[in-house]
Amino acid sequence: RPPADPWEERFCADRKQLYRAILRNADFFKPVVAAINGHALAGGAEMILSTDLRVMSSEATIGITEVRRGLIAGGGSLVRLARQIPWAQAMELALVGEPVSAERALQVGLVNRVVPAGDALAEAQRLATSIASKSPATVKIGKRAFYEQREMGLKAAYDHASAVMTENMMARDAEEGIGAF
Repeated sequence: RPPADPWEERFCADRKQLYRAILRNADFFKPVVAAINGHALAGGAEMILSTDLRVMSSEATIGITEVRRGLIAGGGSLVRLARQIPWAQAMELALVGEPVSAERALQVGLVNRVVPAGDALAEAQRLATSIASKSPATVKIGKRAFYEQREMGLKAAYDHASAVMTENMMARDAEEGIGAF
């Protein structure tokens, strides 16, 4: 159906633009770190699943809950889930639609760290600061290689890793790092 009013029309346009940006995180050269302090449900979970690293408050929840409303998750989370966590866990999240606790999210691999309530943003900033202290060129090359090799077969991925290593060794940051070591 067409949008009912100008607000709904704007919402639909903004949502498409947001999802396009989210789906292209693999093309964004800087790591994206999420801090989850509350409920990341439906569209919130879609955004979280598009990030590279995730820190979650012990009191937070995450869930692909669209199925509970007769909808399918449309922002890429079904694609991401199957690539990020074990198949059976991804299917349960997608088909049952129940939010999971922070501990469960950590257990199945949805998040990197669980911290006490209220500490997620500070921990995500510490993680981002740690990454930022590394060679920008190496982080960029590493993130790109990680996303590219994920779509390849094993032999192609090893060949790609070798090519990326050569590219990295040609970077000035690698030369300085080896010299400092």
